[in-house]
Amino acid sequence: MPIPELLAGWQRFRAGRFRDQRALFERIAREGQRPNVAMVACCDSRVDPAIVFDCDPGDLFLVRNVANLVPPYEETGRYHGTSAALEFAVNVLEVRDIVVLGHSQCGGIRALLEGPKATGMAMPFLSSWMSLAQEARTAATAASRLPIAERVTLCERLAIRLSVRNLLTFPAIRARVEAGGLRLNGWHFDLGDGVLTMLDESSNRFLPVDCDGAPEAAS
Repeated sequence: MPIPELLAGWQRFRAGRFRDQRALFERIAREGQRPNVAMVACCDSRVDPAIVFDCDPGDLFLVRNVANLVPPYEETGRYHGTSAALEFAVNVLEVRDIVVLGHSQCGGIRALLEGPKATGMAMPFLSSWMSLAQEARTAATAASRLPIAERVTLCERLAIRLSVRNLLTFPAIRARVEAGGLRLNGWHFDLGDGVLTMLDESSNRFLPVDCDGAPEAAS
Protein backbone atom coordinates (compact mmCIF):
# COMPACT_ATOMS: atom_id res chain seq x y z
CA MET A 1 0.00 0.00 0.00
CA PRO A 2 1.59 3.33 -1.06
CA ILE A 3 2.00 6.13 1.47
CA PRO A 4 -0.80 8.30 -0.01
CA GLU A 5 -3.21 5.39 0.47
CA LEU A 6 -2.08 4.99 4.09
CA LEU A 7 -2.79 8.66 4.72
CA ALA A 8 -6.18 8.33 3.05
CA GLY A 9 -6.86 5.37 5.31
CA TRP A 10 -5.97 7.45 8.37
CA GLN A 11 -8.41 10.12 7.20
CA ARG A 12 -11.17 7.50 6.90
CA PHE A 13 -10.28 6.16 10.34
CA ARG A 14 -10.33 9.63 11.91
CA ALA A 15 -13.68 10.45 10.36
CA GLY A 16 -15.17 6.99 10.97
CA ARG A 17 -14.06 4.56 13.65
CA PHE A 18 -12.24 7.14 15.77
CA ARG A 19 -15.30 9.34 15.84
CA ASP A 20 -17.64 6.40 16.49
CA GLN A 21 -15.45 5.11 19.35
CA ARG A 22 -14.40 8.49 20.70
CA ALA A 23 -15.42 7.57 24.25
CA LEU A 24 -13.19 4.46 24.12
CA PHE A 25 -10.19 6.40 22.85
CA GLU A 26 -10.69 9.12 25.46
CA ARG A 27 -10.92 6.50 28.22
CA ILE A 28 -7.80 4.55 27.24
CA ALA A 29 -5.89 7.81 26.77
CA ARG A 30 -6.96 8.94 30.24
CA GLU A 31 -6.67 5.64 32.13
CA GLY A 32 -3.84 3.93 30.24
CA GLN A 33 -3.79 0.42 28.88
CA ARG A 34 -5.27 -2.52 30.76
CA PRO A 35 -5.12 -5.51 28.39
CA ASN A 36 -5.80 -8.99 29.70
CA VAL A 37 -3.85 -10.69 26.92
CA ALA A 38 -0.27 -10.35 25.70
CA MET A 39 0.21 -11.88 22.26
CA VAL A 40 3.48 -12.79 20.57
CA ALA A 41 2.72 -12.72 16.85
CA CYS A 42 4.59 -12.69 13.56
CA CYS A 43 5.63 -9.62 11.58
CA ASP A 44 3.88 -11.02 8.50
CA SER A 45 1.76 -8.25 6.96
CA ARG A 46 -1.02 -10.70 6.09
CA VAL A 47 -1.80 -11.69 9.69
CA ASP A 48 -2.92 -8.77 11.84
CA PRO A 49 -4.09 -10.13 15.22
CA ALA A 50 -6.33 -7.13 15.88
CA ILE A 51 -8.22 -7.92 12.65
CA VAL A 52 -8.19 -11.71 13.04
CA PHE A 53 -9.66 -11.49 16.55
CA ASP A 54 -11.82 -8.40 15.93
CA CYS A 55 -10.23 -6.41 18.76
CA ASP A 56 -10.66 -2.85 19.91
CA PRO A 57 -7.71 -0.60 20.77
CA GLY A 58 -6.42 -1.58 24.20
CA ASP A 59 -7.52 -5.22 24.00
CA LEU A 60 -4.15 -6.76 23.10
CA PHE A 61 -0.61 -6.07 24.26
CA LEU A 62 1.01 -7.08 21.00
CA VAL A 63 4.60 -8.21 20.48
CA ARG A 64 5.56 -8.93 16.88
CA ASN A 65 8.76 -10.46 15.58
CA VAL A 66 9.86 -12.81 12.81
CA ALA A 67 8.05 -16.16 13.20
CA ASN A 68 6.52 -15.21 16.58
CA LEU A 69 9.43 -16.73 18.52
CA VAL A 70 10.03 -16.42 22.25
CA PRO A 71 13.71 -16.69 23.16
CA PRO A 72 14.70 -18.46 26.37
CA TYR A 73 15.43 -16.31 29.38
CA GLU A 74 19.02 -15.06 29.50
CA GLU A 75 20.81 -11.93 30.65
CA THR A 76 24.06 -11.96 28.68
CA GLY A 77 22.93 -10.13 25.53
CA ARG A 78 22.38 -6.40 25.19
CA TYR A 79 19.11 -6.14 23.28
CA HIS A 80 16.01 -8.08 24.21
CA GLY A 81 12.98 -6.54 22.53
CA THR A 82 10.65 -9.51 22.94
CA SER A 83 11.86 -10.29 26.45
CA ALA A 84 11.47 -6.64 27.49
CA ALA A 85 7.89 -6.58 26.20
CA LEU A 86 7.04 -9.78 28.04
CA GLU A 87 8.62 -8.43 31.23
CA PHE A 88 6.44 -5.31 31.01
CA ALA A 89 3.30 -7.30 30.17
CA VAL A 90 3.71 -9.66 33.12
CA ASN A 91 5.17 -7.39 35.81
CA VAL A 92 3.44 -4.08 35.05
CA LEU A 93 0.28 -4.84 33.11
CA GLU A 94 -0.27 -8.15 34.92
CA VAL A 95 -1.89 -9.79 31.90
CA ARG A 96 -3.84 -12.98 32.56
CA ASP A 97 -2.90 -14.79 29.35
CA ILE A 98 0.05 -14.95 27.00
CA VAL A 99 -0.69 -16.26 23.52
CA VAL A 100 1.97 -17.33 21.03
CA LEU A 101 0.22 -16.94 17.66
CA GLY A 102 1.79 -18.67 14.68
CA HIS A 103 0.37 -18.91 11.18
CA SER A 104 0.55 -20.81 7.92
CA GLN A 105 2.94 -19.84 5.11
CA CYS A 106 5.35 -18.26 7.59
CA GLY A 107 8.39 -16.85 5.79
CA GLY A 108 10.56 -17.16 8.88
CA ILE A 109 9.80 -20.86 9.19
CA ARG A 110 10.47 -21.31 5.51
CA ALA A 111 13.86 -19.62 5.96
CA LEU A 112 14.53 -21.92 8.90
CA LEU A 113 13.80 -25.01 6.83
CA GLU A 114 15.41 -23.96 3.55
CA GLY A 115 18.24 -21.64 4.60
CA PRO A 116 19.51 -19.05 2.07
CA LYS A 117 17.55 -20.84 -0.67
CA ALA A 118 14.34 -19.41 0.80
CA THR A 119 15.38 -15.80 0.27
CA GLY A 120 18.01 -16.12 -2.44
CA MET A 121 20.64 -14.42 -0.32
CA ALA A 122 22.50 -14.71 2.96
CA MET A 123 20.64 -12.94 5.77
CA PRO A 124 22.75 -13.20 8.95
CA PHE A 125 20.30 -11.45 11.29
CA LEU A 126 17.41 -13.61 10.12
CA SER A 127 19.49 -16.80 10.34
CA SER A 128 20.68 -15.98 13.83
CA TRP A 129 17.15 -15.23 15.04
CA MET A 130 15.63 -18.33 13.48
CA SER A 131 18.30 -20.53 15.08
CA LEU A 132 16.15 -20.19 18.21
CA ALA A 133 13.81 -22.71 16.59
CA GLN A 134 16.44 -25.20 15.45
CA GLU A 135 14.85 -27.89 17.60
CA ALA A 136 11.59 -27.49 15.64
CA ARG A 137 13.48 -27.68 12.35
CA THR A 138 15.24 -30.88 13.36
CA ALA A 139 12.00 -32.59 14.34
CA ALA A 140 10.12 -31.44 11.24
CA THR A 141 12.94 -32.46 8.91
CA ALA A 142 12.97 -35.91 10.49
CA ALA A 143 9.35 -36.38 9.42
CA SER A 144 10.55 -37.05 5.87
CA ARG A 145 7.53 -39.18 4.97
CA LEU A 146 5.24 -36.17 5.19
CA PRO A 147 4.62 -34.00 2.11
CA ILE A 148 6.59 -30.74 2.22
CA ALA A 149 3.51 -28.64 2.97
CA GLU A 150 2.69 -30.77 6.00
CA ARG A 151 6.29 -30.60 7.21
CA VAL A 152 6.15 -26.81 7.04
CA THR A 153 2.93 -26.77 9.06
CA LEU A 154 4.47 -29.20 11.53
CA CYS A 155 7.51 -26.95 11.92
CA GLU A 156 5.27 -23.89 12.47
CA ARG A 157 3.44 -25.70 15.24
CA LEU A 158 6.58 -27.15 16.80
CA ALA A 159 8.07 -23.64 16.92
CA ILE A 160 4.95 -22.40 18.72
CA ARG A 161 5.23 -25.24 21.22
CA LEU A 162 8.91 -24.45 21.75
CA SER A 163 8.12 -20.77 22.35
CA VAL A 164 5.45 -21.65 24.91
CA ARG A 165 8.02 -23.80 26.68
CA ASN A 166 10.56 -20.96 26.56
CA LEU A 167 8.07 -18.68 28.30
CA LEU A 168 8.44 -20.84 31.39
CA THR A 169 12.18 -20.09 31.55
CA PHE A 170 11.32 -16.53 32.63
CA PRO A 171 11.18 -16.58 36.46
CA ALA A 172 8.35 -14.02 36.70
CA ILE A 173 6.23 -15.89 34.16
CA ARG A 174 6.82 -19.27 35.79
CA ALA A 175 5.96 -17.87 39.22
CA ARG A 176 2.66 -16.44 38.04
CA VAL A 177 1.76 -19.59 36.11
CA GLU A 178 2.45 -21.76 39.15
CA ALA A 179 0.37 -19.40 41.31
CA GLY A 180 -2.55 -19.72 38.90
CA GLY A 181 -2.53 -16.07 37.84
CA LEU A 182 -1.28 -16.55 34.28
CA ARG A 183 -2.06 -18.96 31.46
CA LEU A 184 0.13 -19.77 28.46
CA ASN A 185 -1.45 -20.51 25.09
CA GLY A 186 -0.15 -21.70 21.72
CA TRP A 187 -2.35 -20.94 18.70
CA HIS A 188 -1.93 -21.48 14.95
CA PHE A 189 -3.93 -19.52 12.36
CA ASP A 190 -4.37 -20.84 8.82
CA LEU A 191 -4.13 -17.93 6.45
CA GLY A 192 -5.90 -19.74 3.62
CA ASP A 193 -9.06 -20.98 5.32
CA GLY A 194 -9.18 -18.97 8.56
CA VAL A 195 -9.07 -22.06 10.80
CA LEU A 196 -7.63 -21.54 14.28
CA THR A 197 -6.02 -24.42 16.17
CA MET A 198 -4.94 -24.41 19.82
CA LEU A 199 -2.24 -26.37 21.58
CA ASP A 200 -3.96 -28.80 23.94
CA GLU A 201 -1.94 -29.42 27.11
CA SER A 202 -3.24 -32.91 27.76
CA SER A 203 -2.56 -34.33 24.29
CA ASN A 204 0.23 -31.91 23.26
CA ARG A 205 -1.58 -31.60 19.92
CA PHE A 206 -3.08 -28.67 18.05
CA LEU A 207 -6.85 -29.02 17.95
CA PRO A 208 -9.22 -26.94 15.81
CA VAL A 209 -11.41 -24.41 17.56
CA ASP A 210 -15.16 -24.85 17.04
CA CYS A 211 -17.69 -22.08 16.53
CA ASP A 212 -18.19 -21.77 20.31
CA GLY A 213 -14.53 -20.87 20.81
CA ALA A 214 -13.45 -24.17 22.38
CA PRO A 215 -11.03 -26.78 21.01
CA GLU A 216 -12.80 -29.68 19.37
CA ALA A 217 -12.27 -33.14 20.82
CA ALA A 218 -9.34 -35.09 19.45
CA SER A 219 -10.33 -37.71 16.92
